[in-house]
Amino acid sequence: MNVAVDLGKRRRSSRRRRRFSLIAVALAMLGLAVGLALYALSGSIVFFHTPSEVADGVVAPGARVRIGGLVKEGSVTRSGERIEFVITDTAKEVKVAYQGIVPDLFREGQGVVAEGVLRPDHSLDADNVLAKHDERYMPREAVEALKRQGLWRGDGAPVPK
Repeated sequence: MNVAVDLGKRRRSSRRRRRFSLIAVALAMLGLAVGLALYALSGSIVFFHTPSEVADGVVAPGARVRIGGLVKEGSVTRSGERIEFVITDTAKEVKVAYQGIVPDLFREGQGVVAEGVLRPDHSLDADNVLAKHDERYMPREAVEALKRQGLWRGDGAPVPK
């Protein structure tokens, strides 16, 4: 009788070990798959930065970035399809060069997001420019920067100077 009880305990114990091993292997494989997916996506993630962050050296030259803020008044120059302008958060500025057609809503004093590669002189070589879609839109980071500086009206537009 003692042998039968020991044999039953061994069977239950071996089932538990197999089940635990199977769960452990499944969790390890899931962790590996998530890790590989995150590693593969890390090269294509583009973070949003303000001109102040770029000027302070938060972004390394050669990095792919998105910079958002306002198009500085009087800074837009056009030459054919090439356009150069300055993005500002009213504290710091970043020069942007873009080859192509800008959105219809692009104009001085309005919110804009430019995506491209940061040059060593902290200017941006943009390959994509996005303009705001209505008078209330502005990137969250740009709004927060304007609020920190006390330059936000609260109705979706910066305080005029």
